[in-house]
Amino acid sequence: MRSSSMIKPLGVSERKIMTKLFWNVIKLAPVLVAATFIASNSAFAVEANETSVAKLAESNDIGQVTSVSQFSDVQPTDWAFQALQSLVERYGCIAGYPGGTFRGNRAMTRYEFAAGVNACLDRVNELIATATADLVRKDDLSALQRLQEEFADELATLRGRVDELDARTTTLEKKQFSTTTKLKGEAIFVASDLFGGEKFGGVDRKIGENSNTTFSSRVRLTLESSFSGTDKLQIRLNSSNIARNDGAAAAGGSGTSMTRLGFDGPTSGNEIVIDRANYSFNLSDKLAVKVDAIGARLYDNTNFNPDFQSSGTGAISRYGRFSPIYRVGAGGAGVTATFNPKGKISLTGAYLSNDNANSGADQGVFNGDNAVFGQLEVKPSDKLKLGLTYARTYSDATGGFDSLVSDTGSRNANNPFASKATNANHYGVQASFNVTEKATLSGWYGFANAEEAAGTKNADISYWAATLGIKDFGREGNTLGLIFGQPPKLTGGTGVTKDADTSYHLEALYKMQLNDRIQVTPALLVIFNPEHNNNNDTIYVGTVRTTFSF
Repeated sequence: MRSSSMIKPLGVSERKIMTKLFWNVIKLAPVLVAATFIASNSAFAVEANETSVAKLAESNDIGQVTSVSQFSDVQPTDWAFQALQSLVERYGCIAGYPGGTFRGNRAMTRYEFAAGVNACLDRVNELIATATADLVRKDDLSALQRLQEEFADELATLRGRVDELDARTTTLEKKQFSTTTKLKGEAIFVASDLFGGEKFGGVDRKIGENSNTTFSSRVRLTLESSFSGTDKLQIRLNSSNIARNDGAAAAGGSGTSMTRLGFDGPTSGNEIVIDRANYSFNLSDKLAVKVDAIGARLYDNTNFNPDFQSSGTGAISRYGRFSPIYRVGAGGAGVTATFNPKGKISLTGAYLSNDNANSGADQGVFNGDNAVFGQLEVKPSDKLKLGLTYARTYSDATGGFDSLVSDTGSRNANNPFASKATNANHYGVQASFNVTEKATLSGWYGFANAEEAAGTKNADISYWAATLGIKDFGREGNTLGLIFGQPPKLTGGTGVTKDADTSYHLEALYKMQLNDRIQVTPALLVIFNPEHNNNNDTIYVGTVRTTFSF
C-alpha cells in the first residue's frame, strides 16, 4: 500500500471521480468478502493444509478464473450467481478448487475468512492504485484496513501453519519409500492339530496318535505400483513353513486332501519366493485386463464367496474358500479380461498356462498345461449375484499341486487316471445373496468330465457347498462363518475307480477383529466319511489362525 508522502494532489473533478470509484468498491465489499471467502480463498486455506504454497502455485487446477462459467457447479439459478459473476468478471477476485469447482455451500473457518480478507483487499487496493497515480486520502482506506487489521493474528497463524506443513512435506518426500509404490504386508501365525480317524483305509488307528500340534507361519509382502492412477503392477513375496497335512498317517498326516488348510504350501522351510507378478489396467470403462507373469489365479479376478475367499482372513480349509473351478490352471502365466466389470451383466474370459516358461516338447504357452476359462456374471439386484462358469483344461500329469480338482477332493477325484495326460471340461454355478445387511449366503455346484488324453478312460466328478457369513456377530467387526458341502467326488466313468460313498465337509469359524490390523480366528473342520468311504471314521482339524496386516 502506498504512503501519503508519495501521492500528488488531485484536482476537484479528479477527486470526485476517485471518490465515486472508491465508494462503489466499498459498497461491494460485503458481497466481495462473503462470496469470495466461501470458495476462493477457503480453497487456498484448505489446500494449504495438504500441500505447500509453492505447489499450489504450480497446479494448473487452482488459480484465478476469468469467467463464472469455468465453475462446473455454479448455475445461473443460484441465489448468489450475479454477485459471484460480478466478482469474477469485474474484479478478478475469485479462485477455484481443483477440478474447476466453486463449492459454494461448504462452511469456512475463521482462518479461511482471514485469508480471504487479505487476498480480496489486496485486489481492491490494486484496482484503486492502478485507477490513478494521484492522491487517495488516507481516511478513505480506513474501512478496508480495519478488516485487514482485525484478522492480522489469524493471517500470521495461517502463514506459520503453511510453513510448518511445507517443511513436513519436504521431510516426508525425502523419507518416503516410493512416489508410485505402496508396500502391504500380511503375516499369519497358525496353531493346528488333527484328531479322530480311529479307522481309516481299513486300518485301526488314531490319527492323533501319530500327529502332534504344530505352530507355523506365513509372511507376504506385496508391492503395488500405479503409473497412471487406474493401473496396478503387483509383485508379491511369500515365505511359509506351513506344511500340508494330507500325508500318510504314519507321518502325522490325515491321509486325505479333504483336510488341507487354505493357507498351506506350496513353499516350506521359509524360503522367500516371488509368487505373484501381474499388471492390471483398463482398456476402457467397459474392459478391464490383467496380465499375470507368475502365479496366475482366477480367484484373484472373480469370485462368489466374499466372506471366505481370502487365505489370510477367510475360510480355514482349502475347499471352504471357494469353488475348485477357480483353481484350474493355477500357478503359471496368463491373461484375464472382463467386459463391463461394474455392470449388472459382465463377461470374463481368461487363458492360463502352467508350462509357459518351458520350451521343450509339449511345453510352452500353448502346448503345455493350460486352461481356457469363461464366466457370465449376472446381478439382478444389489443383493443377488449369479455366475455361470466354464473351463477347458489340459494337464500332462494330474495329481499333486496341479490335480484335476486342485487337491480338494478324494484321491480318485484328484487324479482319476494315475497321472496320465488329461483333458477336462469343468462346469460351475455360483451364487451369493445378501439375506440382510449382516448376513450373506453363498454357494456353488461344480461338475467336471475328464478324459484320458491318450486312452479310453473317462471320469465324472461333482461337488457342492453352501456358506453362511454373519457380520458383527457378538461384537462389531467379528464374523461367524459356517460352511457345509460335499468335496469333489468321482461319481462315474469308464475304466476308473468310483467313490463308493459320500463325504461331507463341515466347517465353523469365528473371526475376531481385535483392531484394524489384528484378527484371530479359531475354527473347527470336520470331515465325515473321509475319502467318500463310510468305513473311514470322522476326522477333526482344530486350528487357531492369527492374522496381522500392515
